[in-house]
Amino acid sequence: MFATPMLGRRAFRALSLALVAIGIAVAASVARADTPAGSVVAAPNAAVPADPVIAWNQTLVGILGTPGTQPATIHATRSLAILHAAIYDAVDSIEHTSAPYAISIKAPRKADPTAAAAAAGYTVLTGLYPSQQETISSEFNSLLSAVPNGYHKYEGVRTGEAVASALLALRADDGSSLPQPTFTPGTQPGDYQLTPPAFAQPVFTQWPLVRPFALKHANQFRPAPPPALTSKAYEAAFNEVKSLGSATSTTRTADETQIAQFWNPPIWLAWNNIAETAALAHHDTLMQNARLFALLNITLADSVIAFYDAKYTYAFWRPVTAIRAADTGNPALVGDPNWTPLANTAQDPSYPGAHATVSAAAATVLASFFGGDKFNFSAQSSALPGVSRSFTSFSAAANEASLSRIYAGQHFRTDEDAGTKLGNDVAGYVLANELLTNRAP
Repeated sequence: MFATPMLGRRAFRALSLALVAIGIAVAASVARADTPAGSVVAAPNAAVPADPVIAWNQTLVGILGTPGTQPATIHATRSLAILHAAIYDAVDSIEHTSAPYAISIKAPRKADPTAAAAAAGYTVLTGLYPSQQETISSEFNSLLSAVPNGYHKYEGVRTGEAVASALLALRADDGSSLPQPTFTPGTQPGDYQLTPPAFAQPVFTQWPLVRPFALKHANQFRPAPPPALTSKAYEAAFNEVKSLGSATSTTRTADETQIAQFWNPPIWLAWNNIAETAALAHHDTLMQNARLFALLNITLADSVIAFYDAKYTYAFWRPVTAIRAADTGNPALVGDPNWTPLANTAQDPSYPGAHATVSAAAATVLASFFGGDKFNFSAQSSALPGVSRSFTSFSAAANEASLSRIYAGQHFRTDEDAGTKLGNDVAGYVLANELLTNRAP
């Protein structure tokens, strides 16, 4: 039998949990889930990786592309963080190479870590996406088939089940299922207002209330307010996006148009695919991959919580609203009532930029983990089939992803600058406080 789990730092220590074994029914084998529509994929991608960390990452990315599972929403960042935190804690409960994230189990001697990772992933994903049981069970069956039968396999599975069950319980009341508060648009220059074409309510107004995975609180690194509408920084940012971000822009280059379209899909999925490519290229071990993807996705989940805290604190207007306004808030600026962005505007306030926040956070984690920013890779995007873009560093990809939102008419440069700083701050905090190890990754 397992010992009662020891919970990690912060409020988790105060929570005691009774763990129950979960029976695992393995269904008949089905086709592996494909990468969903609306994603950026780093290349090459292993078809069926042997490492359960990458296998479960690809499975979840596939599930997120299934109708009815919120493929492009920020719920994906929560799911990815829970998945990889559970896998990491399950493997670390056996290998003991780093500090646990939240759950530490006294695993039986020689429990198999691959079986533990396989079972942790299975338990999390069936808990979060029960409608995808067949696909998840097929992957689990495939992963377990590589582990010799016997005591070590059995105890590894039990370790993974126990850790994942405890972690799911810890996140069950984290605020992610709260109803979305209704947002009341402002009426003054600079105030966020509902945007065309649908003029719908903004999304995820409850997300600033979600309990962070690592940060002490959502506003821990809240950026300074956006620049005044009369400032030179805002004037420059306004004129830049007005020129480059228009659907009919004559100043945006063909390459900038491609960049805008290429990075339009969900940015958190893009960086998970980039991380897969880096991990496979470095031939990392199971424990190294478990730590990498846990660090990455804990950071991304908290980055999203942090940028939504800032977005709804400042409620700053989007370029489409500002440029179409009769009163731009600055007499030196000239509006255009017919201005339309290259891409439809996301349904939330402009400041800070999400792509910039997430990309800076991800690039910081990857550069730290792999001992440097330099890494040559190519990526593809389902938004532009057949197009490949190449990079020589993680930061180069992050910078391009950030600029893409200006070219798409989504954001002011000041949004992106604030997002980049926020992402760096969140990543720095996670790297300094979570999953610490004295051994090189």
